[in-house]
Amino acid sequence: MTTALSSHSAPHDPPPAESRHLRLVGDGTPDGTGPAASASLVGYLLLVPEGTDVTELFVKDRPRPQIRPVHPTTPAPAPARPAGDDVVRIDPTRHVAELDGRELDLTYLEFELLAHLVSHPHQVHSRDRLVTAVWGYDHIGDGRTVDVHIARLRRKLGRAHRQRIVTVRRVGYKYVPDTAACHRP
Repeated sequence: MTTALSSHSAPHDPPPAESRHLRLVGDGTPDGTGPAASASLVGYLLLVPEGTDVTELFVKDRPRPQIRPVHPTTPAPAPARPAGDDVVRIDPTRHVAELDGRELDLTYLEFELLAHLVSHPHQVHSRDRLVTAVWGYDHIGDGRTVDVHIARLRRKLGRAHRQRIVTVRRVGYKYVPDTAACHRP
């Protein structure tokens, strides 16, 4: 059985006119005489370019056609550029956070939390929104998980920079790049 195949058609639909370049090689034997003799055989879907003699693919002691990858037509995404300010820099490509040019030793979740806060400066994030954005699920329970990670981040930022992560009482947290704007009267 030889049939044109389209990615948006069902197996029993007639092939659309634009799918002239691929053929589906069905469940028959290579010579096309009928179904395979053994019930233990596994079925395979084989797409070949139009004009290819399918029987040539199954001839023993013959070189096989070269298989080449199809290159996508959409361009590759641009590499992520480092985010942050002059003091705290986040490089998502290398998965590194730097403080005054010194690499911070962060866990995966600490890095993700700091990266999220730094990429949204001055924006207040509720604990629930942080759990959803960083942990990737809706949090059941209290916001202590976020509080503990924020406390660890502040310790790792040190005395000089811990005030960059500001607590907004009864709401959540925000990152303030300018430490002068962080101090409360």
